[in-house]
Amino acid sequence: MSIFEDTNPRALKELLAEIHTGTTVLPDFQRDFVWEPGATQELIVSIAHNYPAGSILRVRDGQRLFACREFEGAPKLDGYKHTFLVLDGQQRLTSLYQAFYGVGEHRYYLDLKRLLEEGDFEDAIFHARAKTRWAKERANFNKQAEELLLPLSILEGGSGKFGQWSRKVARRLPDQQRIALEDKLDEIEERWIKTIDDYHFPVVTLTEETEADALCTIFETLNRTGVKLGPFELLTARFWPEHINLRELWKRALEEHPIISDYEVDPYYVLQAVALAGRGAPSCKRSDILNLRPEDIEGWWAPAVKGLAAGLEILRDDCHVVLPKWLPYQTMLSPLAAVLAKVGAPSSPEAGVHREKLKRWFWCSVFGQAYESHATSQAARDVSDLMVWLRGGALPETVAQFRFDPRTLRDVTPRQRAIYRGVICLILKNGARDFHTQAVITGKLMAEQAIDDHHVFPAKYLEERGVGPARKRDCVLNRTLIDGATNKMIGKRAPSSYMKEILDTPGFPFEMVLGSHALPAGPDSPFWADDFEGFLAWRQDRLWAEIQRATGVREATDLESLNGEAS
Repeated sequence: MSIFEDTNPRALKELLAEIHTGTTVLPDFQRDFVWEPGATQELIVSIAHNYPAGSILRVRDGQRLFACREFEGAPKLDGYKHTFLVLDGQQRLTSLYQAFYGVGEHRYYLDLKRLLEEGDFEDAIFHARAKTRWAKERANFNKQAEELLLPLSILEGGSGKFGQWSRKVARRLPDQQRIALEDKLDEIEERWIKTIDDYHFPVVTLTEETEADALCTIFETLNRTGVKLGPFELLTARFWPEHINLRELWKRALEEHPIISDYEVDPYYVLQAVALAGRGAPSCKRSDILNLRPEDIEGWWAPAVKGLAAGLEILRDDCHVVLPKWLPYQTMLSPLAAVLAKVGAPSSPEAGVHREKLKRWFWCSVFGQAYESHATSQAARDVSDLMVWLRGGALPETVAQFRFDPRTLRDVTPRQRAIYRGVICLILKNGARDFHTQAVITGKLMAEQAIDDHHVFPAKYLEERGVGPARKRDCVLNRTLIDGATNKMIGKRAPSSYMKEILDTPGFPFEMVLGSHALPAGPDSPFWADDFEGFLAWRQDRLWAEIQRATGVREATDLESLNGEAS
């Protein structure tokens, strides 16, 4: 008997509505939602172009074989009887549900002014953290209308809701301007909004008679063998008749530059670097990659690979991005590789000057969250600006306009990945030492000693004392790199207790080790009084000083009082 109920396409809006009502849920054993907002944007861009975005696999769950849970951000089930369990497609469906229903940690927007001027959907879409003042202000219709800014959550109700929204926007203008704007917004609706509204995913539905062991085997196989087909694979096929074997070129790049493999770099970033380096006006949008010519590969592949390896060495050795998990933005690799491909390696002290400038650009990009939105446009701008700067010209916009509010650190958790990872790299740059061996922490030592980021004031200790919300307990100010044995010893103990045990260990260089983690170690340390608020204030000041040294910025900026802060 076949386990397939049907294999029919289903409208995206229907799939999302079923998530919202609890008709479609997840097996409780599914991993959590992990996609970064940039990945969500890429998926929405593909959908707006009506490109295939994979299939969905679900099972009709009449037997209730597994415990289940709602999608992240969806209403609680509260006893509602679901119909389907999703086995494959969780990350895509969750990201789209959060974007179009306006839930989760980020909000997604379409800059209609930009879309009208340039006609490029990829450059017009961006996101903002939901809890920022900027995002809260854009929940107001008048602000949306004034800036021609469409929250994608408007599309929860389909293209009809966009029509209502756009007419309401246009009615604010005098007749002739209103008619002109209505015509333009109608064009956007026809070209982009209806495409999204009509988008269908291929959906494979298994019957409710499918047995539990079969479902487990299917799920295990999916998670082990899932393969993404992207521009690299498409270009590999396209260039084959031209006697250019991209797969062989990539294999050789990994053999000659093992650091590229160490950092698990996707070959797509090399293609982006080729596009950025090989054009008079740098650009690395998906269409640019797909339109690369054989001569582009022949002329720029090798320099781009060499530039990528050199850039990774700078990030590893000077910026202390010791493992791929601590790289704040993968999307920064393509402009870095392109710039180093173009400037080469000067055999003079100028090479050191270049290195210092690129390090400063890295830190300003990370803490300024430059690659949080419009990453391809940012990459193109940075390549142009960096080439001018490395040749003695003006500061890049990313560096010149960098600003930072140190209070942001109180809000940064592992979910705000760029700044969080940047802080961890700064701690490593500070010469952080292992609490267990006292050795300087390296990528190798992290693996050997099970060193990872953990709470300084244990989360359970704070929770039991009513310290909240969770993001306050989890903020980067309360995290550092701690080995597995030490973390087990800490448990949920008060800092005054476990720190005293460490201090009393004969021969342990307490002040030196804590200082290497930017932690207070003296007699006035907030640890001795278990003063969490005092600790947050102390560490905020200390890490802010490290950020100032790395970026060159002198004064803090009150970002909450500024308009237009979108990330």
